[in-house]
Amino acid sequence: MIPIGSHPAWHPVFETLAYAAGYAVFRHLRARQGDIVAEPQRWTVLAAAAVGALVGSRFLGLAEQWPTVETAWQQGRLFALLISPGGKTIVGGLLGGWLGVEIIKRISGIRRRTGDLFALPLCVGIAVGRIGCLLAGLADDTYGKATSLPWAVDLGDGIGRHPVQVYEILFLIVLGMVVSKRTKLPEGARFRIFLGSYLAWRVFIDFFKPQPLIHGLNLIQWSCLAGILVLIVDEMRTRKGKHE
Repeated sequence: MIPIGSHPAWHPVFETLAYAAGYAVFRHLRARQGDIVAEPQRWTVLAAAAVGALVGSRFLGLAEQWPTVETAWQQGRLFALLISPGGKTIVGGLLGGWLGVEIIKRISGIRRRTGDLFALPLCVGIAVGRIGCLLAGLADDTYGKATSLPWAVDLGDGIGRHPVQVYEILFLIVLGMVVSKRTKLPEGARFRIFLGSYLAWRVFIDFFKPQPLIHGLNLIQWSCLAGILVLIVDEMRTRKGKHE
């Protein structure tokens, strides 16, 4: 068993590093490959992604903690809960950011698929952030179930647990290599490969986390399945449009 302990002070440090690393990769790719949309449109898309990600992350994070939200409402502490630093989810951020971008693109009349430049930066950013989740230990809701495997981690309570954050970092390294391959793909395909793969991964890996279940799955898994369904339907609609 590998002793890690719980160090919640490191979580915001690596969360900040995650944003910085992701943005640095985005700027590097944009400078090297160019951009399919003009500068003003790109910043509009980025702003929509940021706002959507913030709202989606917070919404799904609070939905996961619904009993706490109900208690806060009854005690008149709902606003304090809403502005507290915790209660955010990556899946909610991804789905909210995706929705925000699609809305602003429709409003602005942007017809191109603008997500490919985000695929690798998101892999890097999430991977860096997961280091903070691992170090935060029991203070973070992402820790794994108990296991007797030799690589189990002790987060300070003497119980060996699946290092699910490490599993995710390794997955993101592989996914990052896939989406950054210099292979000619249809516009938007890299982002869709990233999003579909990550959502499917979360459906799988969340079985290794001790979270409340709704009909056999947790709320994150249900949200991931909904996102995958939307991706499939949209892809079928797009292909149908090309053949008409």
